[in-house]
Amino acid sequence: MTSRFYLLIMALISFFINSCGSKAVQGGLDDETYSHYLEQGEKISGQAQSALLSNVSGAIKEGGSLYAVEFCHLEASGITDSLNNDCNCVISRVSEKNRNPSNSLETETEKQLWKYFLSVHETHMIHDTLVVEGQKAIYYKPILTAMQACLQCHGPVNQIEPETFSKIKELYPKDRATGYNLNELRGLWKIEFEL
Repeated sequence: MTSRFYLLIMALISFFINSCGSKAVQGGLDDETYSHYLEQGEKISGQAQSALLSNVSGAIKEGGSLYAVEFCHLEASGITDSLNNDCNCVISRVSEKNRNPSNSLETETEKQLWKYFLSVHETHMIHDTLVVEGQKAIYYKPILTAMQACLQCHGPVNQIEPETFSKIKELYPKDRATGYNLNELRGLWKIEFEL
């Protein structure tokens, strides 16, 4: 990829992200409605993150990282599903390096957001955003490997316990979610609201 092409892509991504606050990109939402969905996304992603972290931490305490992988495989979607029903939205996680293939970046918007979040992560200016597409307001919030416990299943392969890594490969044959260090961008919360 030439440097000129790369600069053009970065300029387009920057324009796209910086335009998120304008009426045109807000999909015609007034400021109050836009702020409402942004606040709801922040609240719901916080609840989801807290629920997952406390359950995974409990699983690690109960049976180590091997048990935590099995727990996540069976229970993680159930935790977010219960919040989906309570909050009248669809909660998921997406990543370029996903563990579950259903959590891959699907749309061009998600791919652009991922590149943008990676670039601003280096400057510590990472933040959440709201995108309006059709009849949906979609909230995205970065997920970082913020705790040492995250690295027991997502860290460098040579630092993951062999039994845990074998179980990851058994349960997720197409796993791409290892090799992270502390405080790296691991994924995005994606919360969809029907307008």
